[in-house]
Amino acid sequence: MSYLATIYRLGVKELWSLARDPIMLVLIAYTFTVSIYVAATAMPETLHNTPLAIVDEDSSPLSARIASAFSPPRFNSPAMIPLSQIDSGMDAGDYTFVLDIPPDFQRDVLAGKSPAVQLNVDATRMTQAFTGSSYVQQILQGEVVEFVQRYRGSAPSAVELALRVRFNPNLEEAWFGSLMEIINNVTMLSIILTGAALIREREHGTIEHLLVMPITPAEIMLAKIWAMGLVVLLAAALSLIFVVQGVLRVPIEGSVMLFLAGAALHLFATNSIGIFMATMARSMPQFGMLAVLVLLPLQMLSGGTSPRESMPWFVQEMMLLAPTTHFVALGQAILYRGAGLDVVWPQFLALAGIGGTFFVIALYRFRKAISQMA
Repeated sequence: MSYLATIYRLGVKELWSLARDPIMLVLIAYTFTVSIYVAATAMPETLHNTPLAIVDEDSSPLSARIASAFSPPRFNSPAMIPLSQIDSGMDAGDYTFVLDIPPDFQRDVLAGKSPAVQLNVDATRMTQAFTGSSYVQQILQGEVVEFVQRYRGSAPSAVELALRVRFNPNLEEAWFGSLMEIINNVTMLSIILTGAALIREREHGTIEHLLVMPITPAEIMLAKIWAMGLVVLLAAALSLIFVVQGVLRVPIEGSVMLFLAGAALHLFATNSIGIFMATMARSMPQFGMLAVLVLLPLQMLSGGTSPRESMPWFVQEMMLLAPTTHFVALGQAILYRGAGLDVVWPQFLALAGIGGTFFVIALYRFRKAISQMA
């Protein structure tokens, strides 16, 4: 009981120390509110109000029909500009696409020729340029075919595709972006808060005060882990309830409590990683640079940004040693597909094993760092 009481009191000390750090409090509040909302609504991978201009050198019914086919929400209403304004508009970044319809375009189409239509693309907006080019081509081709055939319709297909979209019927990107941002932010904040707490004590000299007390390194580590983990866990729970479900109106299919239980295991591992990194860094700037080198691979290769199956084999196998891989898997299964413990227990077991391993490694390094200070 005295062992647990010591860990509890040291953890309360960590909470009071965090409460006196306004920068960290602002970071936590921003990460689980504004950052979640921006990630859910930014929609960087789809066309949304894309600026488009049309140079109509034909002024025919067909060219007018093509211009009217580009409409919100994928495209803004086309700006009709003269030929001389193409370069200046593209240089200023006013338009992502400029479609130049040549003279006698309708006459050549009706004559059975294949007139060329020039599409100018601002490739500095890479995602929209890549996706939008195919959209513009499909819209242009569809309008020309319907104009020539004199009716709207398409040729009958030899195969009928019955499409069933599960878990996100309307393909709402906010459903994916908001939940994955919470998962990524849990990892980021847990490492930063725990590592910063240890470095802050070293810089303020309070770690020397702890060393002269009858306290073991394991007690110091466990206190930091439960205190910082509790802060991140509460912030994630409030963000799920008020930001994701409340403001963004994203449905949660599974048990929030089961997800938070998995998050607690994940926090045990990532907090241990934060302590290990803090023992390697000598100052807060060094810890910040080290955190960037660790966080980017953990988040980009965990399966939250792109499916792990699309990655090279050795990357897939290597990332099984990272806690983020299993946390993303259980988070997607619980929050998206409504999975229960009977489905995600392998991820829970993996997180427990990885967390225990990282804790032992961090404890060894922490003891070695303390002995060097003594």
